[in-house]
Amino acid sequence: MPSIISQPVAARLTHSAIFLVVTLKPDPRCNQSVRALCADMASLLRAIGFRHPERRLSCVMGFGSEAWDRLFGSPRPAALHAFREIEGVHHAVSTPGDLLFHIRATAMDLCFELATQIMSRIGDVVTVMDETHGFKYFDERDLLGFVDGTENPVDQDALDATVVGDEDQDFAGGSYVVVQKYLHDLKAWNTVPIERQEAIIGRKKLSDIELEDAVKTSYAHNVLTSIEENGTQLTIVRDNMPFGEVGKGEYGTYFIGYARSPARIEQMLTNMFVGKPPGNYDRLLDFSKAVTGTLFFAPSATFLADVSAENAPASQAVVR
Repeated sequence: MPSIISQPVAARLTHSAIFLVVTLKPDPRCNQSVRALCADMASLLRAIGFRHPERRLSCVMGFGSEAWDRLFGSPRPAALHAFREIEGVHHAVSTPGDLLFHIRATAMDLCFELATQIMSRIGDVVTVMDETHGFKYFDERDLLGFVDGTENPVDQDALDATVVGDEDQDFAGGSYVVVQKYLHDLKAWNTVPIERQEAIIGRKKLSDIELEDAVKTSYAHNVLTSIEENGTQLTIVRDNMPFGEVGKGEYGTYFIGYARSPARIEQMLTNMFVGKPPGNYDRLLDFSKAVTGTLFFAPSATFLADVSAENAPASQAVVR
């Protein structure tokens, strides 16, 4: 049996990224165009990345629940569903998204070129819901001033956290992806004393050292996003990026989390928005508002390469 190659869900973090979320139009050409792109994605990456291989161009392509049914029919990934809104002290919204392109490189030019080529292929049959250009900020910090991604697993641990295995053999090698776009109220945040900010995050701001358990607050961000199952910590891989437009006064963090089960990310978000116990919510949300929320499945690169443009499921023609 040939080995299954995953998409680069656990790739090393880069300095530039484009997050592109689109929906499918009710266009009879749509299925064929998108399926043809699936099969050609590897060659597109090779052609563009060959110019500067040291810039590590990569792209993860993900599919929403409705888009999966329309493009591929059944079988379908066991845990794929639409992103579920979370109503707590704050609100995690669910927003439209059929396809996700998470494009990464150490420089923006390759990201931009790949996004351009993708849209030249499918731009007529999709509607762009969100396009966010992310960048690394100083020493891996977000715009709130804290280092982001410190606790990411690496190497085999990252693959174990993100890649579907025997629990869903039809889709082994794939990964679930949740994206949320958060806007920060930096004016309010910057009035908060550093010690209070550190209590909210659960880490020292300058050194990035995690606070001692004895002094952590129960609502610290890194307390509420730490979850266990049968005594084992469940991890995800985050590749969050700052973004912003100074002229608009818009500053934020684009959250993207990969996991072998969406339940991991959903539990973290429930702890943040509802609280653990309920009411003991993540105080970071007093300063950061989620304005998007979508769940995707990123099948293996092997799956994408085997997609045929002609064999779209006829029963999923165009209904929206």
